[in-house]
This record gives sequence, structure tokens and C-alpha cells, in this order.
Amino acid sequence: MAIKNLKVKKNIFLITAVLALGLNLPLIRVLSISNRKNFSERIYSRSGAENGFVISYTHSVNKGRVHDFYLPASDGGLELFMTEFVSYGAGIPEPYETCGAEFHCTDKGYVISGLNRRLPELVMAVGVVAEHSVSFGKNAMEGMTFNKQNEFFLKDFFKPQTSLVVEFKRVSILNYLITKKLEDKNE
Repeated sequence: MAIKNLKVKKNIFLITAVLALGLNLPLIRVLSISNRKNFSERIYSRSGAENGFVISYTHSVNKGRVHDFYLPASDGGLELFMTEFVSYGAGIPEPYETCGAEFHCTDKGYVISGLNRRLPELVMAVGVVAEHSVSFGKNAMEGMTFNKQNEFFLKDFFKPQTSLVVEFKRVSILNYLITKKLEDKNE
């Protein structure tokens, strides 16, 4: 009887250990937006990690809305591949600044595509006036134009002037389950 109880206890211990290990392995790839000074303030998006995302803001000089389109880069970082804006002027990049970039006029404004700027992470602050937002998923970038339907304003999740880190990362199942998530509203 004592041997049988020992086997049961050993099996329970092994099952508990496997579950604990499984819940803590970094298995889920997410787009993470977190407070640089307080990591517990964070949001995740799986669709942002799978399909890319758009960071939008009101430009400080020309007061028009700017949409920066990002995809996962092959090295695990971010790739800014396109920017869309309504007014061309101060602070807007020139296409000739980036080899291979193309300038287009659309019915919504202007687009510079082919930027191919790679970053390990994006560090930004939640603007007081800029109305920073993030959009996720295929619908956010449908037809290579911004889709407002999937827009989430960062000031709804973080205080203005909070310094943020935007990055792709792998997180544990447990970490994913306990963290606030934002997803494409159509999924």
C-alpha cells in the first residue's frame, strides 16, 4: 500500500511539474505594448504579431493624421514598411531619404511605401495632444490603407506621457492569460 501511495504521489508531482513548466514556457508570440517603467502595465495582441499593426498619431506641425504601418521583421524585430499622411510638409520624411522608397498620391492623402526600416523595438510616449492609437490585424491594413474600425487609443490604457516599448515577443501561456489583450474587432 505504501508503494502504491508513493507512485500516486510521484505521478501527481510529475503532472504538476509538467503543467507548471508548460504554463511558463514562452510559447505564444504577441505584439507587446508595455510601460517602460512598470512592466505590469501592458497589453498584448496576437493578431498584431501575426498580421502587423498600425501606429497612428496627429502630427505636431501639420496637425494631420499619420499612420505608420509595421510588420514582423525576419529577425524578430519590427519593420516600418509604409507611412500614410494627409498633409505633406515639415517633419514628414522625404522618399529619397530611403533607398527604394516610393511616393504615391491617393484619394486619402499621401503614401510613402518601401521604407523597410527595421527596429528591434519602438520606444514612444503616449501623447497629450497626438492621440496615439494602435490598430491590429488584416483589416487594419486592408488595401494598404488605414482602417479606423480597429483603432484603440493608447490613452485609454496608459496615462499621457507614459514611455512605452512596442515589440514582438514570446510570452508564457500564464502570462498571456493574465494580461489585457487587444484584438482585431472582426476576429
